[in-house]
This record gives sequence, structure tokens and C-alpha cells, in this order.
Amino acid sequence: MSSASDIQRQPYVSSAAKKAVLIFGGGFVALTALLFASLCFGEASISIQTVMEALSNRQNLLDHHLIWDIRMPRAIIGMLSGAALAVAGAVLQNITKNPLAATDTLGINAGGYFMVVLGTVYFPSLLHQSPFLVAAVGGGLAATAAYFLGGGRSATPIRLALAGLIVSMVLGSFTSALHIFHSFKTQSLFLWGSGSLSQLDWSGVQYAWPWIIVAIAAVFVLGRQFDVLELDESTASSLGQKVDVIRVLGLGLAVLLAAVIVSVVGPIGFVGLVTPHLVRLAGLRLHRYLIPASALWGAVLITAADVLARLVRSGMGELPVGAVMAMIGAPWLIWFVLVKIKGVSGSTSPSSMNIGRLPIRFRYVHLVTMMSVLTIGLILISMTLGGTRIPLDSLLGSLIGAKGASSYSVLLQLRLPRTLVAAGAGIALAVSGVLIQSAVRNPLADTSVIGVTSGAGLGALAILIAWPTLPIALLPIAAIIGAVTSATIVFLFSWHKQLNPSVLILLGIAVSALASAGIQALIIHGSLWGSTAYVWLTGSTYGRSWNQVVIIMGFLVALLPFAWILGRRFDLLALTDESAIGLGLPVRRTRLAAMTIGVLLAAGAVACVGTIGFLGLMAPHAVRMMIGHHTRRSIVLSALLGALLLVAADTIGRTLMAPMEIPSGILISLIGAPYFLYMMYRSFIK
Repeated sequence: MSSASDIQRQPYVSSAAKKAVLIFGGGFVALTALLFASLCFGEASISIQTVMEALSNRQNLLDHHLIWDIRMPRAIIGMLSGAALAVAGAVLQNITKNPLAATDTLGINAGGYFMVVLGTVYFPSLLHQSPFLVAAVGGGLAATAAYFLGGGRSATPIRLALAGLIVSMVLGSFTSALHIFHSFKTQSLFLWGSGSLSQLDWSGVQYAWPWIIVAIAAVFVLGRQFDVLELDESTASSLGQKVDVIRVLGLGLAVLLAAVIVSVVGPIGFVGLVTPHLVRLAGLRLHRYLIPASALWGAVLITAADVLARLVRSGMGELPVGAVMAMIGAPWLIWFVLVKIKGVSGSTSPSSMNIGRLPIRFRYVHLVTMMSVLTIGLILISMTLGGTRIPLDSLLGSLIGAKGASSYSVLLQLRLPRTLVAAGAGIALAVSGVLIQSAVRNPLADTSVIGVTSGAGLGALAILIAWPTLPIALLPIAAIIGAVTSATIVFLFSWHKQLNPSVLILLGIAVSALASAGIQALIIHGSLWGSTAYVWLTGSTYGRSWNQVVIIMGFLVALLPFAWILGRRFDLLALTDESAIGLGLPVRRTRLAAMTIGVLLAAGAVACVGTIGFLGLMAPHAVRMMIGHHTRRSIVLSALLGALLLVAADTIGRTLMAPMEIPSGILISLIGAPYFLYMMYRSFIK
């Protein structure tokens, strides 16, 4: 006779069984259908009958060889990749207790990609022997840095996502530098770097499958331990759980899975972010069900993206599967942030803008005077340096039109505008950083975080590749349109969340990922690696003319007065929203005004010098350490410091390896990366 408890459990067991049947049964059916679609579609369409014949009785026919030697390895590596990344995402979300944790948001993919490119250039023999080991070292170091810089165990979703984004930006800058200076050695890595499942034989599958199967099996065996980690740490420890050991094991297995995939097919994002959430939303939370279900539906998701990439082929060819996954995953992330994440939090308190003060106190007037003299002096010195040196007295004579100094006038017509453009773009990016950090109330935010930089780059590349017959003069306009469009999307979606700073940043990450995927696809299909267009994307003042001077000065003249006038209002944004509203400030409109001015300033800079990161992060930080939080004073000092930094980068870039030039954006990244990582430590680890 059944007990009362057994009777009560029957509906639950029946419900769980139905969910399991639907999830696993539906997954296998979907994966089987997608497998056949993957074998049928491609450069040449193959009928389902021919596929069935090839699978049941292979003959010495071209179609059969194509199915077994090209398309089947591609389909299998896609399934393995999806399963591995999904399981890695499930583990990372568990050990960090963070719904936004995945191999891409923690920087693991970027770390693996950087190390593989580095190995291709400097130690190809080691890379050839142990690609997994090389990628694992990069991915492991990146994940560790993102985890601890994001706050470790106390990391909130926004902190962890932002830390992973910054680590990825740092590594991306170094990777771009390697691509530029070693374009011949690394050009074959561009398609791979966007996430490509293309296989020429079974070698990739043979290499990857043992690692993936063993790692997923290990995760499955540890399922009960991961279940206990769902509890708070003290409860888990009281139940005998070795929390730190399980966390380290989980991180190691996740990095292993990601590194194997990166070493074979390149970095593919969003699979590990999306799939575990879909499985949990379907009702499976225990890891003995979550892990195999995530592996199954991760394989379904990647295979679906691969089939979709072949079905929507354009005149430029087939999209990389990584780009397709970004197009699928970014809208999902937007929906998830707006609907599923409740009470999203991050660096939104006034204390979050407090990054410390220097031990020496500076008077504002003295700082303005000193930095103005330094900036003007550097601009003059900059114009004397380059492949051909100009004596300072001849430079001054040429500038004032003195007799006998005209021999350098032609050279000055090249150097003067590019130097002025560098100074103007530095001013625009630095002031943009001040305004956006004030609006978002986060010292680690700038236009790169809210998608403006990537949107501008996508708009410019669209002119260069998708519509190459259009006049090149439209490139700045396209960059501005791309930047404003990206920012508008972020603003519109976050408007009903009161332009919450954390929501703005998370949505910006999604939009930035989407635009970056488009950029990668355009670079690959336009064969732009190593070209002037690719260098422009990394940030360059090379070849700038008086047209760009007029553009950047127009933006500065039109927008800086508004930033100054509204400066006092922007100061109140440093308070909590409740305090600012109590003082009569319309917080949402003021935040929108600050963001709008900041976005337009950054768009003007990107239109003139390309995508330069970190400058809008560094300058406001340094100024805030000297004078504290004061928007109007920060605008003035940040503008001077931004001009100083970018003119210095332009000068060093054209003289250090003359006649070869180093893009200014690369140099700013080399300066900004270590500084910014230190500032992350100061801001997060308290």
C-alpha cells in the first residue's frame, strides 16, 4: 500500500519525467534533423537520398567523399563544440553563482585566442605540438584575472561581466597588434578567430573528442558536489563540501573544455551563456540532468547556427559560425537582462566612483596651467619628429610664415592636421569618458562598454565593403550613424528600467558583441587583415587631413559648451538616485543628456581616428585621483590629458619604427591596459 508521501511525490515525479522526455527526446530529434540538414546544405546541395546512401553504403563517389570527409567532420566538431561550451558555461555559472558567467564573458576565449596567435608568431613548434596546452594557459590566466578583478566570490553579475569584458579588451588589443605587425603569419587565423567549424579532414575531431568526453564525464561525476554549491558557502561547508577544491576543479574543467574548442575551431561566444539558462528555464536544475541536457542542447544550438550560416549565404560568402552565434545570443542576452535578471546591481552607489586620491594635493589652476603648457609643447615637438626631422626654429618660422622657412611647408601640411586631429580626438574621447562614467555611475565605463565604438567600426566597414562604390567621404558619416544607432538601441531598451547603470552596461555588452561579430565577418570576407582599413579599426592618425580637423573641431565646438553648462547637474548623478531626485534633479533625463553628449563626442572621434579604446577610461580616472569628483573641472583637465596622451601616442607611433608606423590605438592600449587593470584592482578589491 502506498504511503501518503509516495502519493504526494507521484505528480512531481510524473512532471519531472515528462520534462525529461521532452527535453532529451526533443533535443535528440532536433539534433538528428539538423545533422541531416548540415550534411545536405553547403556550396553544393546534396539530396537527402544521397546522404542516406552515403551513410549506409559509402561508394567511391564525389558526393559520398564530400559527405564523409568534409561535412561529417564539420558536423561532429560542431556538436562537440556546442556540448563542451554549454557544459563549461553551466559549471562557471555554478561555481561563481553568477548567471552571466561563461567562457566568453570571463575572457577565456579571448585568452586562448591571444595565446594561439602569440604561439603562431613566436613559438610555432610548441603550438603545433600542444595547441590545447597553449590555449589552456591563455584561457586559464584570463579567467583567473577576470574572476579576481571582478571581486572574486563577492562578484555581482555586472562586476564579473565588466571584468571579463575589460580583460577581453586588453587581450584583444594585444592580439590586434600581433595581427598588424605579423599579418603574413597570422592572416590564416582571422577566419578561425571568428569561430569557424570548417574541417578538411577528421584530425580536429580525433584530437578534440577524447578531451571533451573525459571532461564532460568528470563534470557529470561531480554533479552532486555542484548541487551543494547552489547553497550558501557556510551551509555547503557544514555538509562536508570542500568548497574551494570543488571551485578549482570546476574552473579547471571549464577552462579545459574551452581551451580544446578554441584550439580547434576558435573562440565561439554565447553558447555557454544561453544554453544552461534554457535548460534551467525548462525545469532541470539538478546537475545530473542539467549537464547532459546542456551538452545536448549546446550541440543543437551550434549545429543550428552552422546550418543557418550556410542557408543565408550572401554575395560575400558564408558567415563564420561565431558571428551567427553572436546574432542569436546578443538578442537573447538583451531579453534576459530586461526580463529575467531581477534587481541587477553593480557599481551604482556613490562610493563606487571613489577610486582613491593621490598623496599629493594639486590646485586646479596649477594643474590647468601645467597641462596646457605640456600639451602645447608636445604638439610643437610632435611636428618636428617623424621620418624627417624639422628643426624647431624652422618649424616655428614655417608656422608664422617667416622667410626662408618654407622648405618644410609641405611636410607641415601633412603633420599639422594629423597632430590637430589627434589632439581633438583625444579631447573628445576623454570628455566622453567623463560624461558616460558620471551617467552610468561606474568608473570602468566608456563608449567601448556601451557598444558605441563597435557600432562606429561596423558602420565604417559597411561603407568600405558592402557598398564600396560609395564615396569614401561618407565613411565618417557611416561611423557616426553606427555609433548613434548602437547607443540608441541601448537607450531604448533600458529606458523602462530608468536607464539603470547596470542595465545600460549589460545591454551595451550585448550590442557591442553583435557589432563586433559583424566587424569580424566583414574583415574576413573583405580580406582586410593587415590593410589600412584594419589599421583604422585599431585606431590610427595616419594620413589625416584638414577635412578631419574640420570634423572633429565641429563636434567639439558644438558639444563641449553643453557639457560645461550641464556640468553641475551631472555632479548630482554621483549621488544615489533617491538623493538626486530629492534635490529636484530629473535623473533619467539628466543621465540621458550626459550619455547623448558623450556618445556624440565619441562618434566624432571614431569617425576621424578609428576605434581607440582605454583613452576614455584612463583620462577621467587620472583626473579624478588628482581632484576628486567635480564634473566641470574634470572636463577641462580630462580634455587636456586626453589631447596629451593621443598626441604622444601619434608622435611615438610615427618615430619609433619610422618609416613604419605603429597605430596610435595600439600604443594607447599598451599604456592603458596595465594601468586599467591596476585601477580595476583598486576599484573592485577592497
